[in-house]
Amino acid sequence: MKRLAMSAALALCASPAFALNIVLSNDDGLTSNLKALYDELKAAGHSVIVSVPCTGQSGRSAAIVMYSTTTIIPDNDKTQIEAEGGCHNGAAVTGAPAVGQFTKSGYTGGDFNYVHGTPVMATMYGLDVLAQARWGKAPDLLLSGPNEGQNVGKVVINSGTIGNAQFAAGRGIPSIALSAGTDTIDNAGLANAKSKTVAQLTTKLITALQAKAGSSALLPTGTALNVNFPDAVAANAGWAFSRIGTYDTYSLKFSSAAPWGLSGSLPAAATADQAEDEAIVYKTKISVTAMQVGYDQRPAGQQWLRLRLRDLFAQ
Repeated sequence: MKRLAMSAALALCASPAFALNIVLSNDDGLTSNLKALYDELKAAGHSVIVSVPCTGQSGRSAAIVMYSTTTIIPDNDKTQIEAEGGCHNGAAVTGAPAVGQFTKSGYTGGDFNYVHGTPVMATMYGLDVLAQARWGKAPDLLLSGPNEGQNVGKVVINSGTIGNAQFAAGRGIPSIALSAGTDTIDNAGLANAKSKTVAQLTTKLITALQAKAGSSALLPTGTALNVNFPDAVAANAGWAFSRIGTYDTYSLKFSSAAPWGLSGSLPAAATADQAEDEAIVYKTKISVTAMQVGYDQRPAGQQWLRLRLRDLFAQ
């Protein structure tokens, strides 16, 4: 009888007892990072719905805009559609519905979906339509990313990756924004090896949060995480507490002459007081920052993160 009970217990542990319902979004559309994270989450036993913008939408922040409400159309502001003949990396073609499932071979079946709009519109579609259709409720977790490039410092307020996490966290859904280096891009095979490493480390983070949360929500209400992976990230990369802080990777300005637009310069060296700012930390370790709905979390939330992941930060 004891042996039978032990076998049952082991079987329960081996099953996806901690399986989560996850909506996975980003601001880049179909990417190597997206595919790798989806594959890793599924392998871990989680139920995953992908809902991403049709084309790359970096810098769109929390914008709530549809570029078409009927079909995917060429748009002067969406040059990717004109160049690629549809969604990024062939997820869907021009003329397809403005909202729908990927039509690209290997991505059909319902898990992969796009929206011809801003990142937050894709997140809303995942939360309001897809999650309700599949689970009949909100997801346990919203993941945004991994972005192709880090989102650190005050520029996070402009990030579509952050905008997704902020929007979902505002609905009380545990949310994590993920950003990796630009060395994770692969528009040919969608199989960058670093994408897989980032995906494995993301799953490790989720497992660490689950181990402490038990049957409770992964994150306190009103708290979201901003996670940034270093360039050339390795499987044994360390983890570190960080703050959005006051240090920025670039000093952004508007160009004073044609061609008008964004210009920037490198900031001054960081001070000792800025040593924990994520713009410094991510260069050597995986930076994990607690955000409130409205960005950098209060000291109590920062201390919660230190304690909750202290075993991970010590590695």
